[in-house]
Amino acid sequence: MLFNQYVKIMENTNYQGRSVKKLHQYLGFFMLLPFIAWAITGVFFFFKPGYKTAYQPLVIKTYPLVQSDLFARTITDTSFSETDFLERKKDWLEIRQLKTILGDHVLVKTEQGWQHISPTSFEIIAPPDKQAIYQLVNDAIKSNKARYGEIKSIDNFLITTSTDVRINLNWQGMTLRQQGVDTDFINTIYNIHYLRWTGIKALDQVLGVVGLFLVVLLAGLGVMMTFTRKKALN
Repeated sequence: MLFNQYVKIMENTNYQGRSVKKLHQYLGFFMLLPFIAWAITGVFFFFKPGYKTAYQPLVIKTYPLVQSDLFARTITDTSFSETDFLERKKDWLEIRQLKTILGDHVLVKTEQGWQHISPTSFEIIAPPDKQAIYQLVNDAIKSNKARYGEIKSIDNFLITTSTDVRINLNWQGMTLRQQGVDTDFINTIYNIHYLRWTGIKALDQVLGVVGLFLVVLLAGLGVMMTFTRKKALN
């Protein structure tokens, strides 16, 4: 009697062990591609080849200011009244004054963000034409021809160079952002590592959560098989 009960327990244990083992194997095969992707991209992130060039900052070239007190000079030299100036100034949180190859620039920060205003009327100035954009960007990239080459095309505030580097000009904040083929490649590596495989944000977030859950499940099944085997042997 006791022997028969022992045989049944062993059979049930073996059956459960085989079921867990099969599930563990199937999940292992299913997660093989993500594991390989995580391993390869993880090595890439460890050494970070090409990061410095791909993400190097690109700044607008500035020149010494001829007269720093531009606002006082504007009020003195024009019909713009001090009252009007103070009325506009009350909404300003921060002021930047700089000089580029295009001339003097005044940037003011409000609750809505940066604004590029005229240093004489304090009105928001119109966006520059292609020639002005060419001068401004070319002045910024001419010291690094190996990276940027020559300006090939200008589409609004998107500038493309002969080396396939794309430069975005933020006119209101007077900043530049560059992105080349190497930047695209590294961003793709990031997307692979974090399971952003579809390009659809909501779906990629679900895939990421599912991937992490399956990793935990694999570990849990492995622990379960270990203790089940020890229990059967005892």
